[in-house]
Amino acid sequence: MSTPNKSQRTVRFSLITLLKTYLLRHVQVFFYSLGQLLRHPFSLFMTAAVIGIALALPAGLHVLLKNVQQLSGEWDRTTQISVFLKSDINEQRAHTLQQQISRFPEVENVHYISKQEALDEFQRLSGFGDALKALKHNPLPSVLVVQPLITLDEKNISNQLIKKLQQIKDVDIAQRDEQWIKRLYAIIDIVRRGVVLLSIMLALAVLLVIGNTIRLAIQNRRDEIIITKLIGGTNAFIRRPFLYTGFWYGLFGGFIAIFLVSISLLLLNGPVTQLTSLYQGSFNLTNISFMTSTTLLISSVLLGLSGSWLTVGRHLRDIEPR
Repeated sequence: MSTPNKSQRTVRFSLITLLKTYLLRHVQVFFYSLGQLLRHPFSLFMTAAVIGIALALPAGLHVLLKNVQQLSGEWDRTTQISVFLKSDINEQRAHTLQQQISRFPEVENVHYISKQEALDEFQRLSGFGDALKALKHNPLPSVLVVQPLITLDEKNISNQLIKKLQQIKDVDIAQRDEQWIKRLYAIIDIVRRGVVLLSIMLALAVLLVIGNTIRLAIQNRRDEIIITKLIGGTNAFIRRPFLYTGFWYGLFGGFIAIFLVSISLLLLNGPVTQLTSLYQGSFNLTNISFMTSTTLLISSVLLGLSGSWLTVGRHLRDIEPR
C-alpha cells in the first residue's frame, strides 16, 4: 500500500486551507451583514414587517383552507340519507319503517319527520307561510332521516344503503344529502386557485420590496464599492454581503409571517368553536403546522436571496471606477 508523497500532501493541505478560508469569509460576512442591519433596527423591522405581512396573507389563507377541507371531510363522512315515504303512508306505518330501518347493520340511527313537522318547517323557512295556510291538504310526505355508520368505506356503504332503501315498497325516494358538499368542494377549488394566484403576486411584491431595499443599500455604499473594485475586489466578493442582507430580510420576514398567522388563528378559534357548537358540533382550528412553517421560512429566504441576487447583479454592472 503506497503512502501519499510530499507533493500530494501539500496539494491536499492547500485545498483544505482554501476551503477553511472560504467558509470563514462566508461566516464573517454572514454575521457582518446581520450586525449592519441591527445597527438600524427600526428600518430592519419595517422592511421585514412588510415582507411578513405580504407572506402571511397567502399562508393564512392556505391554513384556513386546510381547516375547511378537514371540516368538509368530516361533513362528507356524516352525510345523511333522506327517505321520502309515499303520500298514502300513515304515521303508524312510518314508525314501523323507522324501527325496521334502524335495525339495518349499516345504519347508526333514524329520525322521523312527520308530514305536519315537515310543513311547519317549510312554512318557517320558505317565507310562504300565509300562502301555504290556504292549502286544503298537506302536500308534503313523511321523511325518515337515516344516518349511516361512519366507516372507512362510508360512501360506498351509503350508496348500497340507498339501493336497499329504494327497494322498500313504501319508500318513494331515497337520496343522499350531498349536493351542498359538492358545491362546497367546488368553492374550495376556486379558493385554492385564488390562493395560488395571490401567492404568486405577493411573491413578486416581496421581490420588489427586497430589490428596492438592496438597491438603496448599494447606492449608499457606492463609493465603498468603487474603492473595492480599484483594489481588485471581484463582483462575487462585493455581492456577498448584499446576498446575506437579503437572506436576513427574508428570514425575519418569514418569522413575522408565522407569528401573524398563528395570532390570527388563535383569535379566530374562539368564534369558530362557538359557531360549530350552535350546530351541535365541535371543531377547533388547526394552527400552522411545522411543515407549513418550514416551507414558509424557506420560501421567504429564497425570495430574499433571489431579490438580492437580481438587484445586485444589475446595479454592480453600472458601478465601475473611472
